[in-house]
Amino acid sequence: MKTLSAVEADPSRSHQHEFNGANPLMKVFGAATEKQRYEALYIYLSDGDDEPVVAKGNLTWYDARLNHATRTEHRLYFPTNQVSMVAAEGDLLVVARRPDNSVLVVIAQGGSTIASQVQWLFGVHVEHKGFSVREELETEQDRIHFASAFILEQLGIEPDDPVAAENYLDTMLAKFNGKLPATNLFSAYARETVPELDPVADPDGALLGWMEREEILFRTMEKHLLGDRLQKGFADDVDGFLAFSLAVQNRRKSRSGHALENHLQVIFNSNKVRYERGVATEGKAKPDFLFPGSKEYRDAAYDAALLTMLGAKTTCKDRWRQVLAEAKRIEHKHLLTLEAAISSHQTDQMREHKLQLVIPRGLHETFTPAQRQTLLTVADFTAMVKEREGRSGVA
Repeated sequence: MKTLSAVEADPSRSHQHEFNGANPLMKVFGAATEKQRYEALYIYLSDGDDEPVVAKGNLTWYDARLNHATRTEHRLYFPTNQVSMVAAEGDLLVVARRPDNSVLVVIAQGGSTIASQVQWLFGVHVEHKGFSVREELETEQDRIHFASAFILEQLGIEPDDPVAAENYLDTMLAKFNGKLPATNLFSAYARETVPELDPVADPDGALLGWMEREEILFRTMEKHLLGDRLQKGFADDVDGFLAFSLAVQNRRKSRSGHALENHLQVIFNSNKVRYERGVATEGKAKPDFLFPGSKEYRDAAYDAALLTMLGAKTTCKDRWRQVLAEAKRIEHKHLLTLEAAISSHQTDQMREHKLQLVIPRGLHETFTPAQRQTLLTVADFTAMVKEREGRSGVA
């Protein structure tokens, strides 16, 4: 992992098409006794809602002084492709050798949230111009499954779900008659499988645990139900395949968002917090959660400082700005998200717009020490709305 230099990213500065840093790369590719060509997948990521730029190609690892008696000069050559054409100086570069001996080349927009997330995921902090190297990533056990799985999917990697999830498949098929049920029913089932989680004693741990368990169970059941369709294939039906793929992705996103709200609702109910979910404030604006409710919000005599709104998004990217247009009576708004390692640039912007982030405690470690000082936990937020409710005298 390294930061791209001008000669690596700017064709007008250099035509060498090589990633510099031969010595660290030898830890990845070894010494080249002959030219070694690898199949490679190139991905460019940024914080926008646009799809990643993806290109298939190759990489060549070779010793330019192979015939020299005493000197070596290893180089990693890459061809021009759609990803290299959009890369820029200061972007984050990741070169990863995969178990099948192919290579993953990820370039993330410099200073972006996704660049911050990639550094957190791989546990490498880039502090200089050369490569930083991390080996044996498969031994890393201290990553939060839900957060890491989300980042891996953006890299085009389908994370393996724990084998233990298969133990629930037969039970789920019998319970739901072989079909995916409504999200609220599936969320309730997921909570039942981890009864040790306590939404009152530890709302942060409960939320992350419930979300992680539901995601694992959902993917397990989805994989089973989609198996027959995938085995049949799509032959030359490209449009059919694209429609199928899009439907799967949209269903995953929609279910995840509804699941988050479902679990938050249980946390608020368990903590005896007054709220309403999805009620209109102005026009078509509907905050995910309004505290203590719409009656108080519409009462002009009710102190606006005691009103609270909470947006809930599994990931925020640039969509956090949507929350700003909701509940106009409430000047300081709150947003709960499960997105890890949001960039300092983006959290600074949120604070400038009077938007307070609520992040489950287990994800705080993915943020910088300075950022952590500004974050609320789920427990913090719950205590705050209960305190405001107490001051209002609402029964």
